[in-house]
Amino acid sequence: MHPGYAITQVHLCRAPIDFRKSINGLSVLVGQELGFDPFGQALNVFINRQRTKSKVLYWHRNGFCLWMKGLEAEKFAWPRTGQEATGRVGRQELEWLLDGFDLWAHAPHKALHFSSVS
Repeated sequence: MHPGYAITQVHLCRAPIDFRKSINGLSVLVGQELGFDPFGQALNVFINRQRTKSKVLYWHRNGFCLWMKGLEAEKFAWPRTGQEATGRVGRQELEWLLDGFDLWAHAPHKALHFSSVS
């Protein structure tokens, strides 16, 4: 992202989008369909149907910034379609996702509950 940009949230649009959309179309999608402020301090991340390309849209001071990453041989891991149109991750998780890690394939360790110490 832009140096010095203060990210407060990262929104992942769960459903694939038409990748012909650019800044205007994506900003309308963020505001009207997803219900977020397109001028807020959030990264809005989109994926194509094949999960080989992603786009990130955000507002920086006086205009929108849009960047795209395309994979040559792999696919992005992406949250399954759920009841909500978006998922939220942190900045570090977004970096892992863009690096190819599947954040949803691995569950954390099971919580253990004991009644006494022996």
